[in-house]
Amino acid sequence: MPTFTVHAPPSRPGENANPERFVFVRDGFYFWAFVLAPLWFIVHRLWLALAGYVLLYVLIGVVSYFAGVPQWASSLVGVLIALLVGFEAPTLWRWTLERRGWKFAGFATGDELEGAEQRFYSAWAARKPQNAAPAPQAASAAPILRGAPSPSEVIGLFPEPERRP
Repeated sequence: MPTFTVHAPPSRPGENANPERFVFVRDGFYFWAFVLAPLWFIVHRLWLALAGYVLLYVLIGVVSYFAGVPQWASSLVGVLIALLVGFEAPTLWRWTLERRGWKFAGFATGDELEGAEQRFYSAWAARKPQNAAPAPQAASAAPILRGAPSPSEVIGLFPEPERRP
């Protein structure tokens, strides 16, 4: 079942988070980023990633030309870079959203995007309001010990064996 990360846009002054503007980014391989990376970058407005991609391909082309690398080796490097882009496309997309000020809102799972959206929004609507008073915290179950431990206390995973005279 695919996992999606949910990102909320930067809030405008005097405006609450608009759930219609949330972006769901699926984890996994992006086929269209593998096949048509420049177009995929443009569609998702990943301008720095596009610039880095074009710069990398120009650099590889120039180096392979002057180094006399065979054409099959240059093609193999191109396919490997395309595979890398396909696998790292969601990371590049999340990085761009974070750089633009979008906030991580949570995770969602679902067989498709629509199912993940339904699960996320139903859980998001069930949350308590942000301005509600925080619940009192329960006291810690473990006592806080101060000072050096006594020989009978256990420190670490295993106690020391008892010494017999």
